[in-house]
Amino acid sequence: QVQLVESGGGLVQPGGSLRLSCKGSGLTFSAYTMTWYRQAPGKERELVAAIASTDGNTTYSDSVKGRFTISRDNAKNTVYLKSNSLKPEDTAVYYCKGARLVGLKTYEYWGQGTQVTVSS
Repeated sequence: QVQLVESGGGLVQPGGSLRLSCKGSGLTFSAYTMTWYRQAPGKERELVAAIASTDGNTTYSDSVKGRFTISRDNAKNTVYLKSNSLKPEDTAVYYCKGARLVGLKTYEYWGQGTQVTVSS
């Protein structure tokens, strides 16, 4: 059974920092591209950052570029999202997703999400 479990969310003041973690089990973690998404109330889910399985290349949305850093530790089956200079508009539920293409089939798994609230 594949599981992705996020942690590290919470309440933080504007300008503060958080590190989110997403730990996988039941999958060959290193073979999966890992992506962080977020969804704010009343808004669509949006991609925040992604890290490739092969070469570790990273991608960021324009809204977080320069403030957030995605990384992975395959030995710990964990992907991280370090967020600095947080803004109220970063408030959302943050989800991690693992995806892998095997032949013509895509395997995709989601975590349950962790709430991040940026407020004074």
